[in-house]
Amino acid sequence: MFELSEGVTVYVHRLPVDFRKSVNGLSALVEQDLRLDVFANACFVFRNKRADKVKILFWQKNGFWLCYKRLEQERFIWPKSDTPVIPLSLQQLRWLLAGFNLNAMRGHGTASYQRAS
Repeated sequence: MFELSEGVTVYVHRLPVDFRKSVNGLSALVEQDLRLDVFANACFVFRNKRADKVKILFWQKNGFWLCYKRLEQERFIWPKSDTPVIPLSLQQLRWLLAGFNLNAMRGHGTASYQRAS
């Protein structure tokens, strides 16, 4: 059954990829370009150049899942980063697929104190 559990690590490929690639091409990209283990408890997210299509690749027990989403009017807003791969939480992946701009979402800063009173 298709399911991404809370323990899964999400890796987003920063640059667009050729969407003619399927399981073999994308898994080779994960291993050779990103230097990551394609069989890890992780999913790998890719987009096309127009940012209107997303593919998600992940291994589950005895085979690969390849999920594909195509938007009819909008574009996915890809996170900005200088690194080739962007780690996300599963919730952030859900937000990305729902159309949120992850760059505009900001959490609280770290508070640092010297004493409690």
